[in-house]
Amino acid sequence: NHSDTHWTLFTYPEQCNLLAQGITTIIGGACGASIAPLVETRAIQSIKKWTDISRANINWQSVSELFDELERHPLGVNFGMFVGYSTLRGNITDDALQELTRAELESVKLILTRSLDEGALGLSFGLASLGNSLALQDEVIALARVVADAGKVVTVHLRNEGSRLLPSIVEALRIARATGVPVHISHIKAIGRRAWQDFNKALAIVQKARKEENLSITVDLFPYLRTGSLLYNFLPDWILEGGNSKIIEILIDPSKRQSVLDSMKKQTLHYDKIVIAEAQKSKDVVGKTIQHIAQSGGLSPEETVIEILISNDLGVTVFSKTLMSTHLVSIAREPYSMFSSDGVGEGERKRDLTHPRSYGAFPRFLHRLVVKGNILSWEEAVKKMTSVPASLVGLGSHRGLLKQGYFADVVILDPKKIIDMATYRHPYQYPHGIDYVFVNGNCAFKKGKVTGALAGKVFRRS
Repeated sequence: NHSDTHWTLFTYPEQCNLLAQGITTIIGGACGASIAPLVETRAIQSIKKWTDISRANINWQSVSELFDELERHPLGVNFGMFVGYSTLRGNITDDALQELTRAELESVKLILTRSLDEGALGLSFGLASLGNSLALQDEVIALARVVADAGKVVTVHLRNEGSRLLPSIVEALRIARATGVPVHISHIKAIGRRAWQDFNKALAIVQKARKEENLSITVDLFPYLRTGSLLYNFLPDWILEGGNSKIIEILIDPSKRQSVLDSMKKQTLHYDKIVIAEAQKSKDVVGKTIQHIAQSGGLSPEETVIEILISNDLGVTVFSKTLMSTHLVSIAREPYSMFSSDGVGEGERKRDLTHPRSYGAFPRFLHRLVVKGNILSWEEAVKKMTSVPASLVGLGSHRGLLKQGYFADVVILDPKKIIDMATYRHPYQYPHGIDYVFVNGNCAFKKGKVTGALAGKVFRRS
């Protein structure tokens, strides 16, 4: 499970929704953001922009200290972690977006080296996120080379999954080509109609690099057509280059706001298909489309987006239908692809609208691609969610297979009943067909209920 689980390991250690869909292991620190290392106070401030840390007692700095802390709090699932590029940068630069100086880069490299030595699985780049929008290729290459020297993995959230999908794929391949590091592309997809025509070209580029250059490139995907993203990502690119406070300054400045509106109106966004999933201070808009909110408020959709962002200090998550089902089938068939949830672990909360992938991703894969679609065999599908990802992150010598001497992370399911039940409107529903889930030999989920067994282990990859 490529997971965006972070603080919920402390607040919801059972990770009930993940166990219920058969997940025994989660990998955190994806897409450039991790909860360690936090060497400087400024690093803690930098991660506040993507998560609420008010309920966590941060008493660690290094990756090793984080792992020690997690081992003092029993977990329902196994946990391993990549170090996030944005988090590394936040230790040095107050999360500034300018190029690192030579001395700063050396400091980041030292922190990265220590984190890898302490058991991190590798390094993740969230090149599309706000903190990475100006990341220079030389800086990325320099850090990737450190990972290559350690014999570990780099994961990449592409810089642009829309109109610049192809250059973004090329950028990811350049990292592998320049350093020899294995590069894994997280949740590969083509967002929006303009990018759909480029998806097969993107796959062809990856296939050629693997075959002709022997580059180690892998990808993962989640089985949904609606993405979960931050609403501010629908703003023009030029407004995103100054950080959160600068964005809000521009949005409330009448002399600059019109330029933002003009740029937004040139985009081909379907506001009737963009649904508010979470808004920190405007709970009344959750579950409604931008188009509906705009009509109710007598504003244009573009003005509505700006007003919602200002009211919520940019803390707004949306679902938008931007993907093609044929793309999911195409990539699922590729031998270098694997399955992920891209979800988050939770307890029994019913807050806002979480993405249904957090409750049903893996049963959905099995039902749609194996049982219903006959796209993959059971053996092929199971491999893509067990041994293949375990091998990628360095756990393949003792996990991911039903084999004597391996840890008993086991799911018992009914192939005739397996199906996801979570929807966008009603996401908090467990799937059907998962009968038992064992974590390290302990029964953690039985016949629709979490048992309370907290048998998860923390992975420290040497």
